[in-house]
Amino acid sequence: MQINKNQPKGKMSRIRLNSEYRNKIGNRMQIHLQQEDTIEKQKYDNLKADQIDINDKAWTVAEQIVRRHYTPSDVEKAYYLQNKFENVNTIAKDSCFHFHYLGKKETRDYDNNLKIEENVPIEKHFDFRLSGSIDTENNSSSSRGDNEYGYALFRDELKAQDNCNPDILIEQDGKDNNPHKTKYVDANNKYLGDDDKGYGKEWNDKYQLDLIGREYCRDRTLLCSEQEFMMLQDWKQAKGQFVMAHHKWIKSVLDQMKEIKVGLKGYKYLDEAIELSTELGLNITDAEIIRTNSTGLVIYNPKNLADRIKGMKNKRVKTQAEKIAERVAYMSQSGVVN
Repeated sequence: MQINKNQPKGKMSRIRLNSEYRNKIGNRMQIHLQQEDTIEKQKYDNLKADQIDINDKAWTVAEQIVRRHYTPSDVEKAYYLQNKFENVNTIAKDSCFHFHYLGKKETRDYDNNLKIEENVPIEKHFDFRLSGSIDTENNSSSSRGDNEYGYALFRDELKAQDNCNPDILIEQDGKDNNPHKTKYVDANNKYLGDDDKGYGKEWNDKYQLDLIGREYCRDRTLLCSEQEFMMLQDWKQAKGQFVMAHHKWIKSVLDQMKEIKVGLKGYKYLDEAIELSTELGLNITDAEIIRTNSTGLVIYNPKNLADRIKGMKNKRVKTQAEKIAERVAYMSQSGVVN
């Protein structure tokens, strides 16, 4: 704390902001923004609550398809032969499958005339592992996989770890691989585990079946009905929608933090930063910031900047009844309504 010699005796000078104070306040604000009940967060929370149920229902469909092809009797015989002969390797537990149905496919001939082919195998890969692929578009043309679903589903668990960051892929979206990203991705994956340990093992053990065949996904595609195929495709898309909800929620927070960081960088004094946090609904004191370890543009006045950031939030939309009630109250106060 610096004392201005020109000030009246006994009156302390304003505390100047430094990098440490800016980082502390910025971190507190980011936590506050993540806890706000915005539309993006509500969608993420609602979809997260559905995940176990949609996975279980999709698994029931997949299990029915597999067991039509490989009956319990077939599985028993396959294990008998595999255990009896050393050179037989024909059955193993698996969590991913290739399913297909016989449908119609549009093609073009040499003259660019439309042709409809009948009984064409329509195939897709369905992976029930925690790191399994997902669809991020309604037409299923965009597929993603690996870590995003696990990071979104076990976000709270990862957030509670000092060395993990479940939002790292969103924060690094569009950037090349770098040591910072690799550090947190490796830590996240280590904590979540895989087929041998952690949440990954618990999840993957739940969703696996004895499958007869060879190697990856037991090397063959299984016939299913079109209805079963569409149910599994909807499941894969629902997982993708959940991942995108996580992405949009955190991206909205990051966009607000960009504005906040610009404002904090332009402020000279701690009380300006505290005023901004107060305007945004976060009550902190200078003592908290110290203890825990103007650009000249009107927009960066603490109140103006707070209003700008508030305008970036998508909070719950008022109902028509609420809007009418507010309007009636306003007109009554204004003397318009007798």
